[in-house]
Amino acid sequence: MNINATLLGQALWFALFIWLTMKYVWPPLQKAMQDRQKQIADGLAAGEKGRQELAAAAEKVSQELKKTKEQAMEIISQAEKRSGELVEEAKNQAKVEGERIVRAAKSEIDQEVNRAKEQLRAQVAALALAGAERILQKEINATAHGDMLKRLESELG
Repeated sequence: MNINATLLGQALWFALFIWLTMKYVWPPLQKAMQDRQKQIADGLAAGEKGRQELAAAAEKVSQELKKTKEQAMEIISQAEKRSGELVEEAKNQAKVEGERIVRAAKSEIDQEVNRAKEQLRAQVAALALAGAERILQKEINATAHGDMLKRLESELG
């Protein structure tokens, strides 16, 4: 055989093989590669989106935590203010109660002083009567001289 004819035959068969490969094999391979490229690009995009969402969620958590801390501080402040008010209110009530007790004690003391004065007046009147009786060496009748004794008692009071 002739080497030129063999070369020409091989070239024709090679051209036919390339044409068949380009016509039937290459499009599905190219489509598979494009699908794979798209899938990788979608995965990378989803990863980037997930990273951004994670960053956004972390920021949101940080803001919520800050907001919660502020609310906690406000609640603590209100509780401290309320406790101060309760202490002040208790002090005021204790002061009012103390003043009431002092007034009641003073009133009771005044009543006791008045009772003691009345007893003292009666005792002084009896002593005055006894003294007058001894001085006059005669008996003084308390019922007969009631007016005089009352005047004496009022003068002593």
